[in-house]
Amino acid sequence: MASAAIIGAGAAGCFCAAVLREVCPELSVTVFEAHDKPLAKVAITGGGRCNLTNSFEGIRSLSEAYPRGERLMKRALKQFSQADCVEWFQSRGVPLVLQDDHCYFPVSQDAMDVVRCLLRAMKGAELRLGTKVEDVRRFPALRQAQGPTQGPPGMTATSSCPAATGHLMVNGESFDFVVVTTGGATKGLPFLESFELEMVPPVPSLFTLNIPDPSLKALMGLVTNSRISLQGTPFKAEGQLLITDWGLSGPATLKLSSYAARHLAENGYKGTISINWLCSNEESVKEQLQLLSRDNVKKQLSSTPLLPSRLWAHILSKSGIREDLRWGEIGTKGFNRLVATLTNDCYPVSGKSRFREEFVTAGGVALSNIDLNTLECKKHPGLYFAGEVLDIDAITGGFNLQAAWTTGYICAMSIAHKLHSAV
Repeated sequence: MASAAIIGAGAAGCFCAAVLREVCPELSVTVFEAHDKPLAKVAITGGGRCNLTNSFEGIRSLSEAYPRGERLMKRALKQFSQADCVEWFQSRGVPLVLQDDHCYFPVSQDAMDVVRCLLRAMKGAELRLGTKVEDVRRFPALRQAQGPTQGPPGMTATSSCPAATGHLMVNGESFDFVVVTTGGATKGLPFLESFELEMVPPVPSLFTLNIPDPSLKALMGLVTNSRISLQGTPFKAEGQLLITDWGLSGPATLKLSSYAARHLAENGYKGTISINWLCSNEESVKEQLQLLSRDNVKKQLSSTPLLPSRLWAHILSKSGIREDLRWGEIGTKGFNRLVATLTNDCYPVSGKSRFREEFVTAGGVALSNIDLNTLECKKHPGLYFAGEVLDIDAITGGFNLQAAWTTGYICAMSIAHKLHSAV
């Protein structure tokens, strides 16, 4: 009987196992997981609700969603798209709801429904929890015509998979196919050392920013829709911005951290963040303020806020303008300072903070190692990669899980094609 080993019981690994059990019930599937629970990250993602994909509405280029891996994902989504993902889960008992932010969640708002669905679909696969993979290596292909052939010392290899071009050993056990789905390779992949793969050094992505400015942190809890950028770079993002007791969080910050992951890592997570509080250019803001000034000449600036009152007071203070000043008294210099603060309010960054369960790693197995159509290793037939272990990562909003489902599916179908075409 042909056999496949999947290393890692996360989203990509379990989805790969589920698809293999459906399309290749004759294949022996073993899933190795170092921890004591499968799908642990899926169970807590999205605050325990599991944002399992996105409608991709408003995404003009895949690079907006996938800062790394756009080229692969463009091909991959043609094989298993977000619509295919929605259909797959709904047809297996997990009804989904599309929210206004284009994110799909289970109607139940319970991530465990997704976990249970995957475990049901994996039925028949052997799940080895608490089993760390220490070593994966290849030994020469066996020829069925020669009968049983000795593999490594102390083991007799018996597999006769006609599609196998050589056998892969996982912790000394023989498999015809191995799918690596270990997630972010923060410590590298020492168990694959013998394969001499090209690796992209891993760095954190999706994190919040530490801002030491006490006047900003005094606005803790405030949420605005703003545009932020990293000065001196092309990196920028727009969306909800949350001010916290350590600095900046929210979707806009996380998106920026994803786009600028490597730049920030190379610069020790130091830099200057510019906030455009109104998401408008200087000319548009000038027009807004001129209208506000014209209609409220005798009113105090504090009584006609353009933003939430606490933030407006902060903006006035940073612009050197008294709150009790009237619009008719602001003057040209004060007016220009106010425009500048609203469109380019700058703060130093003094580090990063992990964003709880949404932590993602940029880097991993370089895409140059693999066939982009099958996700099989070019130099080592039978070895596949799926999920975050690849140099693919995305912004928040269900895009990372979609990459896991899609790449897991492609690995499974590639293996199925090899098996069935060899029959």
